Amino acid sequence: MPLSLQEMSDRFEIQDLIVSYCYAVDSRDWDALDAVFTDDAVIDYSEMVGVKGGLPEIKRFLSESLAPIQAFQHAVSTTRYEIDGDRAKTRTACYNPMTVNDGTTIDTLVFGLWYLHDFVRTAQGWRIARLYEQKCYSLNVPDWLAAQLPG
Repeated sequence: MPLSLQEMSDRFEIQDLIVSYCYAVDSRDWDALDAVFTDDAVIDYSEMVGVKGGLPEIKRFLSESLAPIQAFQHAVSTTRYEIDGDRAKTRTACYNPMTVNDGTTIDTLVFGLWYLHDFVRTAQGWRIARLYEQKCYSLNVPDWLAAQLPG
């Protein structure tokens, strides 16, 4: 069935939010996340890095945990949308290479994951109400970093 103009607009706005999240993290612009999430959003990285919380806690966590990472880049694709009025869910593939340095060796590692989002339409437009990162694969994770990651 063809998409309505509203459905197309909703998809573009939601995709822009997913991309805005990635750009904010990749540029370490933690305050830009305020325009991406609802005030009461739940951000769940427990499967990937063992952390779950609200936006203030997650901004602190990202700032601290990503400080030693030299570079990272989130590439997102193949989003599946389920839009129901003022609520939506997506599943998006994410490819995330990172450059890390343990003081003696520089390594490039890669995480593959799925972003599972719940969105809500607010007076300011669509916002992320919930983000869950589902682990898919990892490549070339050095032993010193692997020891810090969950299971």
